[in-house]
Amino acid sequence: MTERPYRVVQWATGAMGKAALRTMLDHPSTEVVGAYVYGSSKVGRDVGDIAGRPATGVLATDDVEEVLALRPDVVVHAARIGAYGSHDDDVVRLLESGANVLSINGYTDPHARPGERLERLQRAGETGGASVMGVGLNPGFVAEQVAVMATGVCASLEHVEVVESADARELRDPRYLFDTLGFGAEMDAVDPNDPSWGPAGALNGMYEEVLAAMAHHLGLELERVETDHACHPALTDLDLHAGTVRAGTVGHTRWRWHGVVGGRRRLTMSIHWFVETAHLDAPDPPLWRVHVTGHPGLRMSIDLEKHPDDRSRMGAEQYAVAGQVINAIPHVVAAAPGVTVRPALTPARGAGAIDLSAR
Repeated sequence: MTERPYRVVQWATGAMGKAALRTMLDHPSTEVVGAYVYGSSKVGRDVGDIAGRPATGVLATDDVEEVLALRPDVVVHAARIGAYGSHDDDVVRLLESGANVLSINGYTDPHARPGERLERLQRAGETGGASVMGVGLNPGFVAEQVAVMATGVCASLEHVEVVESADARELRDPRYLFDTLGFGAEMDAVDPNDPSWGPAGALNGMYEEVLAAMAHHLGLELERVETDHACHPALTDLDLHAGTVRAGTVGHTRWRWHGVVGGRRRLTMSIHWFVETAHLDAPDPPLWRVHVTGHPGLRMSIDLEKHPDDRSRMGAEQYAVAGQVINAIPHVVAAAPGVTVRPALTPARGAGAIDLSAR
């Protein structure tokens, strides 16, 4: 804990960004000094109002220059997932200004793709004396921290697999469901292993970085990443909050990335996004499964749950992302300037004082 709270700015206030904003307003280690928003309806609103908290006197803005002028210690970057590297211009401006950046959607380990992009990010950090670090649940917590930690029981290690099962039926953003994740696309019109397909282009780079970070922590030399993606059709028309997924169109995407080390697939990251359960191995899977093959091996299943006293509409996943942010802030502030990989251990720091009121 520093002598003063960390001065933080929340960049974007969608579902996950709002959760981070609310938690940082509540937490004694952080002082929210600003928020960057995309929607014009939020410009000029008090950040407390956006987060369902009392007024703070801090107003949201859509002007990047206003954010830079605040001189925050950390900007929590929670913009919508886009094409790999699509947020680099903003991140570079923040780094050059001296603001450390925590991203919940990527920047897990940009060393996975050496070249001009990595050099640009590193140069921006060195210019501003700031660092960029990935944080979140996946990317973030489950593969780069939990799965890596689980290998600590192994005297020899053969393979690590992480499987996420994400129910997309409650998503309310049509652009996210249909464009970013690819639901509702005609089955014969898409090849999920073709990186030119939008969802693949958005996700491949991000999860290559996940495997690179895992390899970094495990002391493995990652040679390349191979994809093994598949789509399954919806069996019936599905009317969802975000729109209708028609029978025969994409109703389940199984994304799978393999990290090749020594000519063999040693690391695997799988994500099942689904709006019906017909193509799952089990109808009610845990959020995450971790399978470590080694001597000895290990299997674990992980779910998240809300505090029993919390009556808000926010989900456990939203709160968990916010917790990851709070616990990563000291590490990104202390990191050497440039691109950095988050430590494999970023535990909770004290009891905190989180407001559980239903707002």
